[in-house]
Amino acid sequence: MDLKSNEPFWLVKNGVINSFPSLRENAVCDVLVVGGGITGSLIAHQCVQDGFKTILIDKREIANGSSSATTSMLQYEIDTPLYKLIEMIGEKGAVASYRACYQAIDQLSELVRKIKSKAGFTKKDSLYFAALKKDVAWLTQEFEARKKVGFDVKWMEADDILKKYDLQKAYGGISSKQGASMDAFLFVHEMLAYNVKKGLEVYDKTELANVTYKVRQNEVMLNTGAKIKCKKIVYCVGYESAAMIKEKFVDLVSTYAIVSEVISEESEKYKDILIWNTARPYIYLRTTDDSRMLIGGEDEEFRDEKKRDVLISRKEQKLLNLFERYLPHVPFYSDFAWAGTFGTTKDGLPYIGEHKDFKNSYFVLGFGGNGITFSVTGMEMVSNWLQGKKHLLTPYFAFGR
Repeated sequence: MDLKSNEPFWLVKNGVINSFPSLRENAVCDVLVVGGGITGSLIAHQCVQDGFKTILIDKREIANGSSSATTSMLQYEIDTPLYKLIEMIGEKGAVASYRACYQAIDQLSELVRKIKSKAGFTKKDSLYFAALKKDVAWLTQEFEARKKVGFDVKWMEADDILKKYDLQKAYGGISSKQGASMDAFLFVHEMLAYNVKKGLEVYDKTELANVTYKVRQNEVMLNTGAKIKCKKIVYCVGYESAAMIKEKFVDLVSTYAIVSEVISEESEKYKDILIWNTARPYIYLRTTDDSRMLIGGEDEEFRDEKKRDVLISRKEQKLLNLFERYLPHVPFYSDFAWAGTFGTTKDGLPYIGEHKDFKNSYFVLGFGGNGITFSVTGMEMVSNWLQGKKHLLTPYFAFGR
C-alpha cells in the first residue's frame, strides 16, 4: 500500500539524508523490527538501549511511508475525548492513556536532546476550539473532565480566542500547555544514525516475504533470498497491518494537508500554538520550523490510492477556504499539497501488544491523531515485555479488547 502522495513537504525539504543497503546475507538477532518509520525507529532505539542485538528492515527507503506524510502535531489529547473514553473503558484506563500521551511529549523532548536532533522539535501550547455553537456544551464537559484529573487546562471564551489569536468562528475552547511539533522524517534518520553507531543494523528495500513461527524463535525469509533468525519480531507497519491481520480492527482514512510559502511575519503569532477543532472531520493547523503555515484535514474513508490522490486538488481548495474562514488576515499561498492514509479505531486508542496468530511477536500500531506519542508509549511497553515485566496499558491497547 502506498501511504503518501504528491511529495509531502518534509520529503522534498530534506531530500536524501541517509542511504542504507538491502540485506542479502543471512543474519541472527534478538529483535527484528519491521518498519523504518517513526515507530520503528523509536522501538529500535529502545531495544538497542536495553542491550538487545537489533535489526531493522523496511521494504521502502527509510521513512518513506507515513512518516514522510505526517504533519507531526504532537498532542496528549486522543481523538476520543477524555469524558467519552471514561464512559467506554473506565476512568483508570482512560486517564492512564491520556497521561501516557502527555508524558510521551516530555520523553520525546529528552530523546531529542540526547541525540542532539535538528528536526525542529518545539514545545507548543494547544488550542482545541468549538467549531459550532452547539459543541460548546460537550467541550465544556471535556474541559471539566481533564481539569478534574489534574491536567493543566484553561477555558477560553470566544472573545479571548479572537483577541489572542485573531481566530474567527471559534466559539470557545480548551487551552493546554502540553504540545509540540517536529519534522518526523528528519528525526527518523537522526534516530537511526545515532543507533547504528551503537550496533543497530538497518536495511531498506528489504521486504519480509514469509515467517516461520517456532517455539523459541522465528525464521524470516526476505525478498532478497536472505534469512533472519530472531527471538522476537516487532511489527511497526502502521496501516499495512490491516492486510496482515484477518479480523477487521481499524478503519482506514485519507487525510489531506497543505503547506504555505514562507510568511515569516504573519506566521509569528502562531509559532507556539497547535490549533484544532471539534468539526467532523476536524482541521488541524500549525506553523513549520521555517515559518510556513500548515493546515490539514478534510478526511474521508480510504478506498484506494488512485481515488485518494485524484482528490488532492479539490481538497487543497477546501483547505484553503477553511484557512481563510478561520484566519482571513493571514495570506496563504499554497506551496505543497499531499495526501496520506491513517487509521481510526473504535475507541481512538492504538493496538500495541501480541496477536494470537503471530508467535514471538509484538505489534506497535499508533493509530489515530496520536501516532507518534502512542509510539513513544510503545517503547516503554515493548521494553517491559522483553524483560518479562507487565505494563498498565496492556489490556487497553490489546487486540480483541
